[in-house]
Amino acid sequence: MADIIQLLPDSVANQIAAGEVIQRPASVVKELVENAIDAGASQIKINIKDAGRTLIQIIDNGCGMSDTDARMAFERHATSKIRSADDIFAIRTMGFRGEALASIAAIAEVELRTKEHDQDLGTFIHISGSSIITQEPVRCDNGTNFQIKNLFFNVPARRKFLKSNPAELKHIINEIQRIALANPEIAISLHHNGSAIYELSGSNKRVRIVSLFGKNINQNLIPIDTETSLAKLTGFIGQPKHARKTFGEQFFFVNKRFMKHPFFHKAIMQAYEKILPPDAIPSYFIYFDLNPADIDVNIHPTKTEIKFENESAIWQILQASVREALGKFNIVPSIDFDQAGSVDIPMPLHDFSDVSMPEIKVNPNYNPFDQPAFSKGNSGSPGSFSSKPLERSNTGNWQSLYKGLGPDLSVRQETPVDEPVQFRIEEQQTIKSSVQFKNKYILTPVKSGLMVIDQKRAHERILYERLMQVLENHEVASQQQLFPETFELNASDATLLTSILPDLRALGFDIRDFGKNSFIINGTPGVLNTTSPIEIIESLLEEYKNSPVNLQEKARETVAISLAQASAIPYGHTLKPGEINELIDNLFACQTPNFSPKGKKILSIMPLEDFEKLLK
Repeated sequence: MADIIQLLPDSVANQIAAGEVIQRPASVVKELVENAIDAGASQIKINIKDAGRTLIQIIDNGCGMSDTDARMAFERHATSKIRSADDIFAIRTMGFRGEALASIAAIAEVELRTKEHDQDLGTFIHISGSSIITQEPVRCDNGTNFQIKNLFFNVPARRKFLKSNPAELKHIINEIQRIALANPEIAISLHHNGSAIYELSGSNKRVRIVSLFGKNINQNLIPIDTETSLAKLTGFIGQPKHARKTFGEQFFFVNKRFMKHPFFHKAIMQAYEKILPPDAIPSYFIYFDLNPADIDVNIHPTKTEIKFENESAIWQILQASVREALGKFNIVPSIDFDQAGSVDIPMPLHDFSDVSMPEIKVNPNYNPFDQPAFSKGNSGSPGSFSSKPLERSNTGNWQSLYKGLGPDLSVRQETPVDEPVQFRIEEQQTIKSSVQFKNKYILTPVKSGLMVIDQKRAHERILYERLMQVLENHEVASQQQLFPETFELNASDATLLTSILPDLRALGFDIRDFGKNSFIINGTPGVLNTTSPIEIIESLLEEYKNSPVNLQEKARETVAISLAQASAIPYGHTLKPGEINELIDNLFACQTPNFSPKGKKILSIMPLEDFEKLLK
């Protein structure tokens, strides 16, 4: 039998490796920018076209490479950072395994221009699908300039499974956010299709966070600074009242390397226990600095998962630091009874022994309804006295206002303690009104028992069907704002909002891009009847990010679902009797009153037999 095992060609091996390291355009950006940081760059420029499908260009002012190093950099496992196995446990650089450039060159067209600072000429290399097309001297700036064109051109299956441009751009923005937060001293710019997304100058951590996530986050940040023999923790956590329902502002960094760590996330959530709104996730930007020998960064191809030698101890330190910061920077200031100094009370300069209390004259018989306050024939002042006694002839039948109401439904009547409350059978049979329970459910009697309605889900169904009707009939009714409102988003949310603006306009929103991740709201859908459009937009983005629906296939339906959820009556909101009845009427006018737009039950009926069993 002939031998069947053979070595793979380098080009095939590189394509297989690229499947682990290069998952999407954001992976290319991450690897090349990290290489620029390792090269000592103080300024990095990133240019993207078509979310990275057409072009990814990374320009840095780092140390550059010689012609030999430039050629060797594209070989697998070629690295300048490791000489022996012991070096793996003393790593403080980003890239070290030597797979990134080889993987990128295997699935794209790569053009490299690089020059060392003390050289007159640099090196130009053109590689396509692992094959070297050109290598020659060239005049270029100091540092390195990478151009990655036609990503996955020779792996059509991988290119086919890329998401839409907005989705892929969002991944790129997320990677830049992580790198920029870990290296605030480095100036970073990001442009997409010629438009600037980020123009970040070198700064400190707090300024970098504000530059990435907007000015509003500045007042939300609570600093952390803890130093122990195991690790040093710095950074910021967010105030509980600004916590959001989705992930997006949660970052861990170890020795300037971003990491994902669910165990440490649990430590922070426990520190916020009992002070967070339900299902809310606080913001945090935590920087760990510890001995590289105490961590292993080589357990995952993308190096986002890191193993700690003293994981439990770090967990305790992290939780204690967060709790200390929450207590130390409490929103409610504590009273310091031991503060230095005293309050000087000024003494009177005159003798007030003969001062008497002012006299107030009151006419107990004054009735403001005896005559109009500003009638033409009135010569007195609006508050002039009248001697006419107060009429009380119509106050005897006030109890009739509550006729027909049952016990403790909408009016609580006072009953003497020694007299038990009794209701006649005919009075109980007249109780047909619906009531609100716990400001969350609506209870209404029906023929077979008691119906329980979830008020938020019911309102979601009503709004969703109205919005879908607007989309189907193209009946856009926009309520224009008397005073247009301007708001700012972080780059990721701004990109998401830009991608769904056409669908929002179809629903009746009039939102315009104001530049630099700012937007202006000129009008809102007439069916929403909202007074806080900015809160609706922010809630819409949160719901939209949580939507499991394929956004490319059902974009408008997804927007309608998210908008209905964001605009619905929240739990805890008190409804008036008229609002309750209107909600019920509108719900049963819907085509699908039993289920919310996401398929959750809206109502349930408890049979009368179940009540009888409870009272046996």
